[in-house]
Amino acid sequence: MLVEYDVPIPMQDGTVLRANVFRPDDDARHPVILSHGPYAKDLPFQQGFPGMWSSMVAQFPEVLEGSTNEHQVFEVCDPERWVPFGYVVVRVDSRGIGRSPGFVDCCGPQETDDYVECIEWAGTREWSNGRVGLSGISYYAINQWQVAARRPPHLAAICPWEAPPTGTATSTSTAGSRRRSSPAGIPCRSRRCSTGSAPAPRATSATAA
Repeated sequence: MLVEYDVPIPMQDGTVLRANVFRPDDDARHPVILSHGPYAKDLPFQQGFPGMWSSMVAQFPEVLEGSTNEHQVFEVCDPERWVPFGYVVVRVDSRGIGRSPGFVDCCGPQETDDYVECIEWAGTREWSNGRVGLSGISYYAINQWQVAARRPPHLAAICPWEAPPTGTATSTSTAGSRRRSSPAGIPCRSRRCSTGSAPAPRATSATAA
């Protein structure tokens, strides 16, 4: 598995979002599984949410089988389980989160605009076969529905898990006005990101145990 960190994805307004790309170590074109959101692409599940991780492992010990879980983060798929089956996994820090500069706009129109551009970027890379699927739980499920309504040309499928049918507006707004802080529990910035000058992408090879 080839892993590329902090790959730049330029937006139309000049902002450059950052993504981690996990892909088969070959020259073929593959379908893409993409996520775009606020839980930080570089924050290991075990470190960011230790209580949830311990509970999950206790209930489902098979999680520890067949993967090192080195690249496992909250609410999105484990690339060590999907890349061997011929998929490319792309994780994007949304605007204002982690390695991506800008202002956070949780579940807002700017975030959805960015998501559309990320899908089209992923669908036109040399390692992509042009078919992009979305996957993720909770927040990552809500924004799948939002971006799918835009009908990006390279979007082939969505797989939203545990997306509440209501509550998005109330969780990101107060008395009808959008707020720049995030919904409770989402570790994202409400001011301009201080890590806007991300380093150049670096590539490493990784193999599941």
